[in-house]
Amino acid sequence: MKIWKRPFTLEQLNSLSANNMGEQLDIRFSDFGDDYLCATMPVDHRTKQPLGLLHGGASVVLAETVGSVASVLCTKPEESSGVVGIEVNANHLRSAREGRVTATCRPLRIGKKIHVWDIKIHDQQNRLICVSRLTTMVQSSP
Repeated sequence: MKIWKRPFTLEQLNSLSANNMGEQLDIRFSDFGDDYLCATMPVDHRTKQPLGLLHGGASVVLAETVGSVASVLCTKPEESSGVVGIEVNANHLRSAREGRVTATCRPLRIGKKIHVWDIKIHDQQNRLICVSRLTTMVQSSP
């Protein structure tokens, strides 16, 4: 079942990263389907912690980015003035030292006011790096 209520292209989604953290971390939207959205991020000097591993905080930024954008796409412009994250958690299951990681976001619940997203981050060998859950709140239009 298609969950998106707004039309979009990957090019449009990637333009959202200009002049913010998405641009700084080179987060790129890479794929979507009827009920999922994907974005990638490099494992490099911008996203590693001092021991050379992917920083857990960078994984959380990727998860919140893809989940927040997915929430916006699930709202009609006339029904929402925006979406904000209200809770995010992450379990870091494996480390990554290089390449790009990919976050795949799928809904657990899409309500009128609250959306809950399951985000799984994999490395280039398709190994599960991180599992995250994001809860967003839809702000009502004035």
